[in-house]
Amino acid sequence: MWRSFWRSIDRFSLQHFKLVRSELIVKFRDHKEFRASQASSSSGRSLWSLLELVDQGPSLGVKSGDRSSDRLVIRMVHVRYLVNELQEIKNVDKLNRELVVDILSSIVEIVTYGDQHDPSIFECFMESQILAEFLRILKISRNSSIEAPLLHYLSIMIQNLASEHAIYYCLSNEYINNIILHHYEFDVGDLALYYVSFLRTVSGKLNRDTLCLLVKVQEDVVVSFPLYSEALKFACHGEKMIQIAVRALTLNIYNVSDDMVHKFITTSPVSEYFSDLVLNLREQCFHLDAIVGVKMDTYTPETRKELLRETDKIVDDLYYCKDILCVGKSRLSRLMTKHLLSLLVLPILLPLLQLSETIGRPLSAITSLYIVSRLLQVVDDKELVNSVAVAIIYSSMLWSVQGSTVRDTTGDHSQANFVVDYFKKMEEMSHDAPESEGAENIKRNYMFGPFSEYISSSSHFTSCLYDDTQRERSGMLSLIFSENHSLLLASLMLLLVLSESKDLDYLLSSMMGFSRKKNGMEQMMTSDISISHAMNGSIFVRHMPQILNALLNVLRSHPPFSIPAIWNSGWVVQKLLISQEKLIDHDYGLFNTSYEQSCERLLKELNGCWFDFIPVTLKNEWESCKTALEKSSQSKDPFFSLELSSHKYIPDNEKSSSLSWQRMVDAVKVFVLHRQLKAFIFKGDSLENPLLHLRSGLMANSEITHGLDISSATFGTELALGPGVPCKIAFAKRGLRNIYLIPVTKGIYGKLLLVEKLPVQTQRGVVTAIAPLAGLSNLWYNGRHNRTDLYNHIVK
Repeated sequence: MWRSFWRSIDRFSLQHFKLVRSELIVKFRDHKEFRASQASSSSGRSLWSLLELVDQGPSLGVKSGDRSSDRLVIRMVHVRYLVNELQEIKNVDKLNRELVVDILSSIVEIVTYGDQHDPSIFECFMESQILAEFLRILKISRNSSIEAPLLHYLSIMIQNLASEHAIYYCLSNEYINNIILHHYEFDVGDLALYYVSFLRTVSGKLNRDTLCLLVKVQEDVVVSFPLYSEALKFACHGEKMIQIAVRALTLNIYNVSDDMVHKFITTSPVSEYFSDLVLNLREQCFHLDAIVGVKMDTYTPETRKELLRETDKIVDDLYYCKDILCVGKSRLSRLMTKHLLSLLVLPILLPLLQLSETIGRPLSAITSLYIVSRLLQVVDDKELVNSVAVAIIYSSMLWSVQGSTVRDTTGDHSQANFVVDYFKKMEEMSHDAPESEGAENIKRNYMFGPFSEYISSSSHFTSCLYDDTQRERSGMLSLIFSENHSLLLASLMLLLVLSESKDLDYLLSSMMGFSRKKNGMEQMMTSDISISHAMNGSIFVRHMPQILNALLNVLRSHPPFSIPAIWNSGWVVQKLLISQEKLIDHDYGLFNTSYEQSCERLLKELNGCWFDFIPVTLKNEWESCKTALEKSSQSKDPFFSLELSSHKYIPDNEKSSSLSWQRMVDAVKVFVLHRQLKAFIFKGDSLENPLLHLRSGLMANSEITHGLDISSATFGTELALGPGVPCKIAFAKRGLRNIYLIPVTKGIYGKLLLVEKLPVQTQRGVVTAIAPLAGLSNLWYNGRHNRTDLYNHIVK
């Protein structure tokens, strides 16, 4: 009632208000709320005193006829009245909850206005100690559910504060900290969401000057930071919006914190948040692995959706880790990198490279490769990238030195020490580099430490002796040359992600076989005989012919073949040929055989029922294939490796329309890939789409148009029913409907339209569904055209 009253008088000038003052008082006396408040004495007397304030315009600095000043007085009177009302409340329960909420809302509305338009109103807010009253209301509420709206209105007020003076006041005097530390019952309703939203709003107003108002310091050491500590309690909340708010809050704090606050954040027990974050990420990897392990015969579209959901969760966490690393604080970045390496990357990667026993539950090789590849794509941190590269090189070099004259001792431990000493030698050479390379030296010195520290301290580190064959195919090479196509492609995907990383150190890049431009120090280091020898025997270059041969064997694989495996093999082949090698004579023959097989599959589909749509499919898939082949490894999602084995081959004797369609599309995909790879392999260039003008040519050869132009028939189009075939179709949700089947054809293209008759008595209807029309080739080809012409046009 009072809120509506004050809003109404705000529209009048002070002079007008004085004229109607006596009438308003009479009306208030007649109002039952006014009589009740007057009976309780203090509230009624406060209203009388506030009305008397209006008569004191001159003493308040109000000039007669000044409309804006009149309104200012009215708003200030309103604020003082609301504060008095709030102070009169001794207990908050269900009976007066709505009144309290209304008062809080009014106060926030006026204070927000005052901060942006008139500082004197906010000064009145400060003088009245309204934040103290908000805190008192929290403490005296009993089962009234006042906490959620109070936090909501506080969030609105703080969010809209613009002046530094207002923000500084709200964050001072421990009001905010006391509101944060108040005991809440989060099990009821949406209180947790309002609470975390309030915390996030406060964090958005922090800077170097205001941060000190929310922390407690003893002897230059932060001992308490309620905003941060209380927010972390909701870090693993089941509600996604709450998780997002907590992460936004933490990033706000990390970006404005000084050295003392960063020390508090990165010191135990508060720093356990980062290890818990990585451990939770690792647990999600096991959930993903359980889905990946589903057998192919039980793989359904729902399984794929579940896979996507789990990978999205993992990628979200990785981006959050990247955001933390991008804060740029060395103490925080090192702690985060250390946890990512020691709790996630190395425990996953080392068993995969046969350098360590599996600790706890095993993670499949496919999932491990996906996680490491995705992490390098998203986080792309220098230390993470180079630590992964060191581990891959270590696993390769460990066995290549076995039996070498470089060592005088034998045994597992000496082999491991030799390779570690090798990296140490590289570090020592970095120390002797010119001063101009000092920054790069520091980065390199910090690069080899984590891996060496991990393997020296891990009791699970092992290095089993292999025979000569196993030694040649150890570590990453054992995955690359696996008979499992998924492992082959996932392993090469990881290597390609490393090769295109801007943070990969040149020495490691050269040792793996990736070509990079050298700087002065790098040229000096590679002049060393032992290092040059290691580079010449790099795992990527030395085994390139075998790798390309393995990929070409995937391309020419006989049914049942996986279309995703073939497309991704083609992508890897093109990437390798761009940066490294040309095919040898045997591989040329292998590719030609694979190309001929793809042509035979396409020719077989030219005699199928979906021959009509092969030109359209070719045209569309050509552009899709070109885009896929041109993707960089940094932008290519390695998700394909998780579902390669789930592709189901459709046999040639399958006659159903939908499966025949999918078989035709698969044949077109394989042919298009081979056609573009052929142009790249033999000419070193991409090929123009030969289907660009094919459709218009075929359409020009036909002067017969059955029904409507296909371009005019779309969903929702109103058509004449004409020669349509009437029928009744029962829909699950819409019931029985009068439907007309209308074939729409032009040349060798056609669609079948389902048209629902309009309810009025007309011979027109609306298109409700469209399906491709198969088998038109038998109607359209009348001796003037043959399918061989189309085939020759495409292939040649």
